[in-house]
Amino acid sequence: MLNLHGFIIMGRNLYILAATLGALSLLSIVLSFTNIAQQPGSPGDASLWRMTSIALLCVALIVTLLGIFSSLFEQAERRHTIERQEKRRRRSE
Repeated sequence: MLNLHGFIIMGRNLYILAATLGALSLLSIVLSFTNIAQQPGSPGDASLWRMTSIALLCVALIVTLLGIFSSLFEQAERRHTIERQEKRRRRSE
C-alpha cells in the first residue's frame, strides 16, 4: 500500500514555503517605498527592491501552483485506492 502521508506533508510544506516567499515579497515592496532604500549605504536602491519583490512573488506563485497540483494528485490517488479496496471487498463477498 502506498504511503499517502508523505504527499500530504509535501503539499503543506509547499504552501508554507509559498506563504514565506509571499511575505518576503511584501516586505521587499514595502522597503522599496520607504526611506530605507534611499539611504546611503543601504543594500541596493528602490528598483532593486522592487525587482526582488516581483521575483519572489513569481516564485511564490509557482510554488503555490505546485502545492495545488500535489494536493490534487494526492486526492486522486486516495480516491483510486479507496475504489480499489471497494472492488476487492466486492470480489471477496
